[in-house]
Amino acid sequence: MIGAASYGTNPVFAVPLYRDGMDPDSVLFFRYALAIPLILGLMVFNKRREPDSLPLPLRGGLGRGLLLALMGLLMAFSSLFLFQSYNYMSAGIASTMLFVYPIMVAVIMALFFHERFSLRIAVCLCMALAGILLLYKGDGSATLSLRGTLLVMASSLSYALYIVGTSRRSLRDIPSLHLTLCVLLFGMLLFAGRLLWKGALLTPTAEHWYLWFDVVALAVFPTLISFLCTTAAIQLIGSTPTAILGAFEPVSAVVLGILFLGETLTLRDVAGMVLILVAVTLVVAGARTFRLLDRLRSKLRNQ
Repeated sequence: MIGAASYGTNPVFAVPLYRDGMDPDSVLFFRYALAIPLILGLMVFNKRREPDSLPLPLRGGLGRGLLLALMGLLMAFSSLFLFQSYNYMSAGIASTMLFVYPIMVAVIMALFFHERFSLRIAVCLCMALAGILLLYKGDGSATLSLRGTLLVMASSLSYALYIVGTSRRSLRDIPSLHLTLCVLLFGMLLFAGRLLWKGALLTPTAEHWYLWFDVVALAVFPTLISFLCTTAAIQLIGSTPTAILGAFEPVSAVVLGILFLGETLTLRDVAGMVLILVAVTLVVAGARTFRLLDRLRSKLRNQ
């Protein structure tokens, strides 16, 4: 819950930086780069500096190193696609559409890990798509950008793949601090490479120097706190409960967007968000809920 709510602060801190002239690559580079010394400080504070426990590519085998690199790139691309979508649609709506990633997790697990793909999941997929269509024409006057919608869907898919990969047995024994550090390192390398190719690292203007606080806040709340809590949650309670608790992310994003970014909601927006949240809730908690109801009915009949 803490990790999801923290991730929902992304637009609150990122949008003002965009308005000041920064681009997604520069914002994300600072976001990842500033979070790395913070997590190193936490590792020192927690006395987790034993060399044998560090999950670096040279420790634990090449296969684990490549998997860690892939996890870092998946998280980085998810952040990049989401931040780019803010240029084409409302930040609150983009963050809500991002929440289809638990359904993507269910589909990936069914197709590639032989988990059962039930009728309930198929119905929920249709509900989520209906919700996205409502959001796609959210303001009632003009459709949202197709490019922005595709960027959010790409961000959702990258994040779904990250959750599936992090829950694998080969990474489950890595401490969350160490795993998060590797994700941040490989992600930062991606943004550094993109900035070198573009040849321009943008910073807040001198006139708006106070926006550096937004840069630091991005490193702390939706990066350090969110990544750590989400990674720990996946390892402690599994990917499915973590996914359902991710419902706090679009809710916090929409609420903060209204409070700090001057965004508004229509009835279509609310209906779309409700459909998405109900669909995902049924996907990740429906089977357990139905089992509990069956047990309750059995007990009532016996009494």
